[in-house]
Amino acid sequence: MVYVKKQPGDSDDTVIRKFSRKVIDSGIVNEAKRRQFYLKPSLAKKLKAEESRRKRRMIA
Repeated sequence: MVYVKKQPGDSDDTVIRKFSRKVIDSGIVNEAKRRQFYLKPSLAKKLKAEESRRKRRMIA
């Protein structure tokens, strides 16, 4: 859960900006996008293997 307390001198826009930044940094947006559609286990395994291959290629 993401919490943002309004500090003295903070405007409403500043608080909203801080909240938005914390939500993005915590990965909530990416998680929601990932869970938006069902991903079959076989397809998830295939995508994970592709990502692993891509990462190994970038390192080497």
